[in-house]
Amino acid sequence: MTEMRFDGRVAVITGGGRGLGRAYALLLAARGARIVVNDIGASMTGDGADASPAEAVVQEIRAAGGEAIACTDSVATVEGAQAIIRAATDSFGRIDILIHSAGNVRRAPLAEMSYADFELVLGVHLRGAFHVVREAFPLMCAQGYGRIVLTSSINGLYGKANNVNYAISKSGMLGLSQTAAIEGAASGVKSNIIVPAAVTRMSEGVDTSAFPPMDPDMVAPAVAWLAHEDCSVSGEMLAAMGGRVARAFLAESKGVFHRDWTIEQVAADIDAIRGTEDPLIFTPLPDGQLDHLLYGFAMAREHGG
Repeated sequence: MTEMRFDGRVAVITGGGRGLGRAYALLLAARGARIVVNDIGASMTGDGADASPAEAVVQEIRAAGGEAIACTDSVATVEGAQAIIRAATDSFGRIDILIHSAGNVRRAPLAEMSYADFELVLGVHLRGAFHVVREAFPLMCAQGYGRIVLTSSINGLYGKANNVNYAISKSGMLGLSQTAAIEGAASGVKSNIIVPAAVTRMSEGVDTSAFPPMDPDMVAPAVAWLAHEDCSVSGEMLAAMGGRVARAFLAESKGVFHRDWTIEQVAADIDAIRGTEDPLIFTPLPDGQLDHLLYGFAMAREHGG
């Protein structure tokens, strides 16, 4: 099997100083990519700053013969995102890969979540994703090549008690990534999502004693494939956890048609409406929203609508 390499490619990895981001940075660098390790070095709640995590990864990459620079600007601001992407173009002349892995956690029940904690978490995860994508995307389109990998979570797909700010942020990645995939298709830019699970700082306070091995290194190959020039998908999600890699996707039931619905008819047909036999999967590319509409139009015509 031919080794998949990243020679000549430049990757920006947010949250690259520790945990999953560090694993991604080390793997891509080992395969030839030049890396911008972005990390402000904050605590898990997003407080404080420390340049040493990003710098330590840079030194590790350089000691192994790779090329890397550290960047400690914050994804949470437009100016920070501009500085992050500029670090790549100023130092290496381009940006080919953007992996957004920066994150923070501020847990509380929905009824008690403070507005400040809600905004702080969305600022790093979701707004941070938009900020760096917004800065990198036009550069990628102009050069005719790019790979974007955004980080969602099983919390974003399925929800999570006491973590609504995080769950909302992670579910929002779908709209951003899929739109980037659609708009970037004609320019050689692909965008996908990783749904990772690993034991990292974010696991603090969770009893992991019964978990199987779940190191960040076990997630990194899936992310690297999504970031590679040979990646064959766009607008999709890969879940990676403890040795398992799977596709996650949205699906719809086939549905029920009536020309004129009543509340009572919905109640009577709810089991059929919710039935998951032979589900429909509309992918973002080439035009999933149109496919959804056309399926509904065809059902209406079939029933004389």
